[in-house]
Amino acid sequence: MQRCVAALDQGTTSTRCILFDRSGRIAGSAQREHEQLFPRRGRVEHDPRTLWRNTEYVLGAALDDAGCTAADVAAVGITNQRETTVVWDRATGEPVYNAIVWQDTRTAALCDELAGSAGPDRFADRTGLPLSTYFAGPKLRWILDNVPGVRQRAEDGELCFGTIDSWVLWNLTGQHLTDVTNASRTMLMNLRTLQWDSEICAEFGVPESLLPAIRSSSEVYAEINTGPLQGVPVAGILGDQQAATFGQACLIPGEAKNTYGTGNFMLLNTGTTVVTSRHGLLTTVCYRLGDQEPVYALEGSIAVTGSLVQWLRDNLGVIGSADEIEPLARSVDDNGGAYFVPAFSGLFAPRWRPDARGVIAGLTRFVTKGHLARAVLEATAFQTREVIEAMRADAETQRLDLELTTLKVDGGMVRNDLLMQFQADILDVPVVRPVITETTALGAAYAAGLAVGFWAGTDELRANWAEDKTWQPSMAADERERLYAEWNKAVERTYDWADD
Repeated sequence: MQRCVAALDQGTTSTRCILFDRSGRIAGSAQREHEQLFPRRGRVEHDPRTLWRNTEYVLGAALDDAGCTAADVAAVGITNQRETTVVWDRATGEPVYNAIVWQDTRTAALCDELAGSAGPDRFADRTGLPLSTYFAGPKLRWILDNVPGVRQRAEDGELCFGTIDSWVLWNLTGQHLTDVTNASRTMLMNLRTLQWDSEICAEFGVPESLLPAIRSSSEVYAEINTGPLQGVPVAGILGDQQAATFGQACLIPGEAKNTYGTGNFMLLNTGTTVVTSRHGLLTTVCYRLGDQEPVYALEGSIAVTGSLVQWLRDNLGVIGSADEIEPLARSVDDNGGAYFVPAFSGLFAPRWRPDARGVIAGLTRFVTKGHLARAVLEATAFQTREVIEAMRADAETQRLDLELTTLKVDGGMVRNDLLMQFQADILDVPVVRPVITETTALGAAYAAGLAVGFWAGTDELRANWAEDKTWQPSMAADERERLYAEWNKAVERTYDWADD
């Protein structure tokens, strides 16, 4: 009997494979980091060949870790850093350029050009997204315009475009496909038809022959034809944040989760209704199971949270490892009046200020590296509160049935007790961590397992979810509001910095 499902999680900083049993527990895993490429200010790239080599490695290593063979694996699910963009040769598989990462800001002027007199919400009614450097469509257009010979080759039908799920699936199976959640992050898909929007593609100057076929998030796409999992079907694809939502079993409208990773991403399940935000959130596809109706979500995307800890380690050398930030932050009682606004790629939800750049405000001679470490952690919690305030505002103005009574959390940073306690305090709601915090990979495994009958239905997924720890708010209301007001003052200092 097949005893596990594999999840391939190709993330911003590493590639992982995790094997899950029927109870959603980890049976084996492997991980390999990859290099972050910064060729110029504002540019962030990955080598697609490295991502694929790492994928091949972790698939075999996870099997070894679990003592499994391909015969033990019922299906494979893929989850991925969503908006990161790759273009490759249809015949040879060679990328025409490095992958342009979701954090990259080189397309700022192009987004302004595409917005024209209509402004950044020009396509929002159809795509759910504002024109922003964040999304894949402008990155694809940049490659077409700036890599010699690529536009002609694209128009001749020689090239494939994809977000990382498509790149990985193509290398595993030879199929050029994506799912609705990843397609919804390109700015090229119509949210209601779940098909590429020919008019928008024309406005972007993107030949539709480049684009992958759009499928559901849970169905058998193809069997793997190479490597240690040869013959196993790939049966689930979810963008990483949608996968985490699915893995957290946020399957009922009104349920929300927040993932603390390279950035922070909060998704609120809105059911089968497309809810257009009026307060700076994104409308996105949450998931689609087979031929069922799609489920949608409101999303608050924050560009820099965990990567700020990485920056403190790698760029400044204040800490030697990410684990050192909590004891350093605990060496002081508060932030000493210092606030760190990490607008390295501008500000994402709910402000959407591409002109913003990072600021440390409130510095005095009193401030130490302990205060800075605390300010780094608190920046994550403050930005999360901004997103929740926007969700509450949307709920109120659109009469959505939403009252956030607890916040489900996952991702690498949720092991930091100081951060989680401050998060509960600044939100004034309990913060709940599940037993299995690898919910992104778990969600991809669930989508694949459902498609092949490894799990009977979503009720089984909900039954697997279990609470590990809850942090209760304990901060006085006046202190909470004072800190948040000072944070907002610091954020306003970041505006109007970048001119291009």
